[in-house]
Amino acid sequence: MDESGHGARVVAEEALLGLIGPFWQVVIGAVVLVVLVLSVGRLARRGRSRMTTALLVTAAAIAGFAVIGVLLEG
Repeated sequence: MDESGHGARVVAEEALLGLIGPFWQVVIGAVVLVVLVLSVGRLARRGRSRMTTALLVTAAAIAGFAVIGVLLEG
């Protein structure tokens, strides 16, 4: 059976997209990491009280998302 027909082209396209997909995830992750580092640096320069407030807000957001995820899971 010849595999050079239409079905082989679809498989090749899916394989190509499978290789490109993780690359874009790495690019997006790197951009998010750069923005996070820059924002933390700016926040740290503003002083201790703002840093403490930011950490508390972040912790509350993480806990809230975890609770919502557990509630919506079941």
